[in-house]
Amino acid sequence: MALAFKTINGNVVHYELIGEAKAKNLIVFSNGLGTDFRIWLPLFDELGEDVSVLLYDSRGHGLSGGADKPFGMDDLVSDLATLCDELEIKKATFCGLSVGGLICQGLWKARPDLFRKLVLCDTAPRIGTADIWAQRIEGIRANGLESAADNAMQRWFTPAFHEDRADELAGYKLMMTRQSTAGYLSTCEALRDTDFSDVLPTITVPTMLIVGDQDGSTPPELVEAAASLIPGARFEVIEDCAHIPSVEQPEALAELLQGFMRK
Repeated sequence: MALAFKTINGNVVHYELIGEAKAKNLIVFSNGLGTDFRIWLPLFDELGEDVSVLLYDSRGHGLSGGADKPFGMDDLVSDLATLCDELEIKKATFCGLSVGGLICQGLWKARPDLFRKLVLCDTAPRIGTADIWAQRIEGIRANGLESAADNAMQRWFTPAFHEDRADELAGYKLMMTRQSTAGYLSTCEALRDTDFSDVLPTITVPTMLIVGDQDGSTPPELVEAAASLIPGARFEVIEDCAHIPSVEQPEALAELLQGFMRK
């Protein structure tokens, strides 16, 4: 997989387009806080050959730039919209995990013309409270990103993953701690300041919400409540899974995605 970069809104964005921008079965993935687009790679052996994919690292994460100055949710949404325009993507299924799900909700509000379908994965219109984000931001500023990593791993992965897949757990912990601290904190502030509860009832494309049954960041009841706000939305729970099903249960997630895209 060759590295691909574009300057979007004044910052370098790392992305990978696999397949055709005009493909009917194009799915655009948006990653979660503290991760980069590699969290979606376990899906690739499970998706059909007729599925095209756009992956990208959100601002301040992975190999994308923009961490050197503060940014908010509007910036994250604009980055994705502009990247799609640059790549001449007219319609796609968008799948966002955690903060990536909020980015996709914001994109619907700003650019509904881009959507064929929408998948909101382990996310909600509002995640956490102002107090929770204030505590996390203060702790990381005082003690570094590593100080938040163990708690994050507890939310991201089930006890079984911790016990049986220790090498992968260590790798994903490294993924988090090697993110830009400034980019992570700006994304935390974007999460703190975002509530798209008024956006969900306006969604008119087919929408599916997915959550791991042991998600410690966005529990099933929170995601189900979000699904209830979207007319006709489908709600699915993946068993034996926490916050990142593309890593912990890629076969189950891919099966849901493929069935939903082809329906």
